[in-house]
Amino acid sequence: MKKNNDTTFLTNITLLHLAGELEKYKRKEKEICEMAARSILSALDAKDHYTYGHSMRVAYYSIVLGKQIGLDEEQLYDLELSGLFHDIGKIGIPDHILLKPQRLEEDEFLQMKKHPECSAQILEGFDHFQEIAYCVRHHHERFDGRGYPDGLKGEEIPLFSRILLISDTFDAMTSSRPYREGLKFEVAYEELEEFSGSQFDPNLVQAFIKGMREEQSKNENTFYLKIVNDNFDKNAA
Repeated sequence: MKKNNDTTFLTNITLLHLAGELEKYKRKEKEICEMAARSILSALDAKDHYTYGHSMRVAYYSIVLGKQIGLDEEQLYDLELSGLFHDIGKIGIPDHILLKPQRLEEDEFLQMKKHPECSAQILEGFDHFQEIAYCVRHHHERFDGRGYPDGLKGEEIPLFSRILLISDTFDAMTSSRPYREGLKFEVAYEELEEFSGSQFDPNLVQAFIKGMREEQSKNENTFYLKIVNDNFDKNAA
């Protein structure tokens, strides 16, 4: 009987040791992935500072919406990564298109539309970013199926992609550009509601507006992103 107890004890110790080693490996892998993420984002910042700042805000807006619909910490972590990386493919867009201060011509816009696929291709090279790559690829799909690159419709579109589209569009509307002034938040909310059910997931639009109004009520000037480990100005656009 004692021998069996000793064997069980040793087995438990071994399993605990292996579990501890696995946890260390996961932490190390996470640290390496975060280092890779920051390096890739630094390259984006050097290429186009506006797109870098836009990506930070999209990550923040996405987290606000994610919390509003009850995502857990692990899901919020992946959602933050998705927001940070959603436009990383713009690294491959020629400067004369990406940095053009005027509105794009049709052929230029067609080249710009390739950036979700480019983003996915960059991320697919990292095992840890496979699911992120899939969500990023589809962040310009529309709820009515008229988006790109694959014309997915409704809940065929990954949840994170539907969240990213709302956050991405909201920041695009509220950010000032050389050719136009950004919209006030309340006006942008009305725009989201107008295209709810066609461009955007209607349930997510309502959750986003509710979450953002709660954020506004805090009267905070900055937001914090865990992965980048930095604070950003909410009014940087």
